[in-house]
Amino acid sequence: MAVLVNKDTKVVVQGITGREGSFHTKLMLEYGTKIVAGVTPGKGGNDVHGVPVYDSIKDALKEHDIDASIIFVPAKFAYDAVMEAIYNELNPIVVITEGIPIWVTMKLVNEAKKRNIYIIGPNCPGIIVPGEIKLGIMPGHTFKPGDVAVISRSGTLTYEISKLLTDNNLGQSVVIGIGGDSIKGITIPEALRLLENDPYTKRIVIIGEIGGIEEEKAAELIKKGEITKPVVAYIAGKHATLRTGVSFGHAGAIILGEMGRPESKIRAFNEARVLVARLPIEVIDYLKTI
Repeated sequence: MAVLVNKDTKVVVQGITGREGSFHTKLMLEYGTKIVAGVTPGKGGNDVHGVPVYDSIKDALKEHDIDASIIFVPAKFAYDAVMEAIYNELNPIVVITEGIPIWVTMKLVNEAKKRNIYIIGPNCPGIIVPGEIKLGIMPGHTFKPGDVAVISRSGTLTYEISKLLTDNNLGQSVVIGIGGDSIKGITIPEALRLLENDPYTKRIVIIGEIGGIEEEKAAELIKKGEITKPVVAYIAGKHATLRTGVSFGHAGAIILGEMGRPESKIRAFNEARVLVARLPIEVIDYLKTI
């Protein structure tokens, strides 16, 4: 099985009747994702692109086997939606919704961890196993099957670098867009541990950015030898004018003293003997050497 999801994963879309939920349900279905049900309270009995809609996950589970959830509900309803998925033991739970308060995300992540459930996101593009399943909003044509895994904090760079990989015949085993919020479900170090044990992944690309200390923690894992697969990194935001305590772009890009700065991340990766690309195209050059 690939990391977290595969072609057999059965999915429920929470918020399926909304504009974003309906639009991306169609694209995921066209990619081959097995969406068996949708949930929007008060809309039970309808269908969206042939997918039956239920008032709750509990109702949907009476009629279908469901493994995972993807959530498109507005931020003010996100807590209830994610908790519903957690209580019904769906795994993973992909939270596309942006604008969820940090304290809410903290409660959701803590509850999920108690039950060994992975949350991807919030405010993320999702996860894709090329050729098998797309559980997110990424453009499917950008990806192709292969053995390079991608972990990314940046949605746009996920697509750009994956397209470069595809154009250079470097297919992907899995691409995980973890999102840019300062508090999130799966982190770069956690994703690395999963990929270390994934038989389909031979090489790993980390797309990091300014703010936070996930990249430094990831480098520490690699330096300790806990991650043995070769890694290439790219850090966005190297030319930003940085001030301590200021958020750049989105909630995760916060500088804390010397930590969180691009040079801190690059230095940590260099110390772990990870090749750090200066430009996205250099990711391709480095991958071909490892």
